[in-house]
Amino acid sequence: MSQKPVALVIGAGDATGGAIARAFAKEGYATCVVRRSADKLQPLVAQIEAEGGTAHAFGTDARKEEEVVALVEQIESTIGPIEVMVFNIGANVPESILAETARKYFKVWEMACFSGFLTGREVARRMVARDMPAGGHRGTIIFTGATASLRGGANFGAFSGAKMALRALAQAMARELGPQGVHVAHTIIDGAIDTEFIRSNFPERYALKAQDGILNPEHIAQSYVMLHRQPRDAWTHELDLRPWMEKF
Repeated sequence: MSQKPVALVIGAGDATGGAIARAFAKEGYATCVVRRSADKLQPLVAQIEAEGGTAHAFGTDARKEEEVVALVEQIESTIGPIEVMVFNIGANVPESILAETARKYFKVWEMACFSGFLTGREVARRMVARDMPAGGHRGTIIFTGATASLRGGANFGAFSGAKMALRALAQAMARELGPQGVHVAHTIIDGAIDTEFIRSNFPERYALKAQDGILNPEHIAQSYVMLHRQPRDAWTHELDLRPWMEKF
């Protein structure tokens, strides 16, 4: 087993999730990165290793209970105890409520909320079962939210419903698990992120990058590390991040 603490990133994509994984790897964590297809994680693993870090890739569908249970068991038994878990699955699929299908609405909820419940529950079960360490911090669970976590927008009925539910889940978990030494935090990423999707589909918004008008994934990741490092007498539950020019 690894002698390093373990950071698990669910939804380690090419932008925010990957940046979070790299940030924890630079802090000395063995990073376990998860997407439905492990093959898509190989560039991220190679980058982390090239930077001197440790990474392990897992292909897991976080909507499937049996796969999530097996994932956590494998990591805990072969790599090490999970000290921090980040849930970063997006599922931002806009659609008019008039054209929305029951199947897609349910799928968005599965991805953005139900998967958070499954992964959060399994990791929390392991954390609370461990002996309370000095300082009383058994681990950190961070859920990535969005503008939709706070308000519904036109054509975002499915996404906002799922993200609001994820926020409520994070609040409930924080109130239950905080007294047991588990720090549960929810972030609100309020603004466009520097991704290929934004660059290709919203060029006018992407042009604001030169003015720091869109979020840099590396800077988001720094805030996640900060949340995990907080002492328990000053834990943040909800942290909102947005560019200086973003309206809110």
